[in-house]
Amino acid sequence: MQTTTQKYQAIDRNAIKAKLDRKDGFRLWNVLTKEYYKPDQNIPGSQWVPVDELEKRLPGLNAGKDEKIVVYCASFQCTASKKAAATLADLGFSKVFAYEGGLKDWSEAGFPLETIKG
Repeated sequence: MQTTTQKYQAIDRNAIKAKLDRKDGFRLWNVLTKEYYKPDQNIPGSQWVPVDELEKRLPGLNAGKDEKIVVYCASFQCTASKKAAATLADLGFSKVFAYEGGLKDWSEAGFPLETIKG
């Protein structure tokens, strides 16, 4: 993990995989918009929280301001994870991580994807 100039940190796929394997307590949100979201392509343990609905959905998610939240989108070319992380940080969330490699990077490592029923 490296600290960026933003109010959130970057995280890579190996750090996320290790957190999942250890069953660390953290929130993992797929922040792709409805246009790009695919229910069968999610990192295990994810919730779908579209970046364009993030502020509207936050109250229903009951996320604490000091909880670890990892957001991801499609790939390094996608900006949704950075936008979601910046929004969360601006709203006072203190442990926000952006996985900028997203689903493309995760899949390229051969890591599993799962379907979110919803």
